[in-house]
Amino acid sequence: MLKKTALHAEHQRLGARLVDFAGWEMPIQYASQLDEHHAVRQHAGMFDVAHMCAVDLHGARVREFLRHLLANDVARLTVPGKALYSCMLREDGGIIDDLIVYFLREDWFRLVVNAGTTDNDLAWIRRHAATYDVDVRQRADLGILAVQGPQARALVQPLLPAGLRAAAAALANFQAAQLGDWLVARTGYTGEDGFELMLPHAELVALWQRLLDAGVRPCGLGARDTLRLEAGMNLYGQDMDETTHPLESGLGWTIAWDPSDRQFIGRAALEAMRGQSPRKLVGLVLEGRGIMRAHMKVRFANGASGETTSGGFAPTMKQSIAFARVDATADGTCEVEIRGQWVAARVVRPPFVRNNKVLV
Repeated sequence: MLKKTALHAEHQRLGARLVDFAGWEMPIQYASQLDEHHAVRQHAGMFDVAHMCAVDLHGARVREFLRHLLANDVARLTVPGKALYSCMLREDGGIIDDLIVYFLREDWFRLVVNAGTTDNDLAWIRRHAATYDVDVRQRADLGILAVQGPQARALVQPLLPAGLRAAAAALANFQAAQLGDWLVARTGYTGEDGFELMLPHAELVALWQRLLDAGVRPCGLGARDTLRLEAGMNLYGQDMDETTHPLESGLGWTIAWDPSDRQFIGRAALEAMRGQSPRKLVGLVLEGRGIMRAHMKVRFANGASGETTSGGFAPTMKQSIAFARVDATADGTCEVEIRGQWVAARVVRPPFVRNNKVLV
């Protein structure tokens, strides 16, 4: 039996095509995936992401715990509401999950983890939290709604509880405001401005309807994937997983190496590979005809090779783009094998698109 979010009846009413995503019945698209993509780039769209999991951590030593648990350093979070993106690693450096951590109070932090990794994440977090006497609470009472696009913030702010409106208007990127069971964060997974909102399920359904009335377009996971790929954002399970580490996944920037005495889980393994990872993640733009997908072979003029991890048609660019994990020595001209034919591609540094502007 697939799990359903509080908005499931809304998705059915709107005629969404529903699919199994990590054990949840979720909308892949409503009418046109292409139109949904462009709505987010040009106006505002909203995504039901209540399949993702919010986890509250409470305790006097919670900051100390997170400095051990995560590769990025929560010591950087000094202002309540500030957020940080990080990987959570195994001892061998493999990526258990990528997540966002919010600093809400000195004894209270919140993590938002991926749907498909929730059970594994919770087991790992609880296993290590016991040493620090940290209480781990899954917030199954909260849903999550992402509203993204150049008009998203202006459309959301009047619909927030009165006590949150001014704070939400003043938020900087990767910052959140919290009031009661509501949390509004200026974060997202599309490469556009907007909010991610966490709130009780019943209030989420009411907010969804008010946003619909305000002209915000409902968008499915299909558009979310093309938007995040254009934005140069990794997808867990495709671009990284427990068999890969941040240094070969384009995520070296998320590792806080200083101070050198912070012994986060996976540090020793990463230190051994620092500066000499045999593989790297690159961006590709297809120069010939075809569409790049995951698991296509890539070859370079100097004999290096690799494989695409994510790929597809980029609606904003009107070209096919991809991520590829390739040999660190890769250099020169590049080709991708598509249906038995080798097609020329250009190596670029993601992101491909941000704020509706092509960057490569």
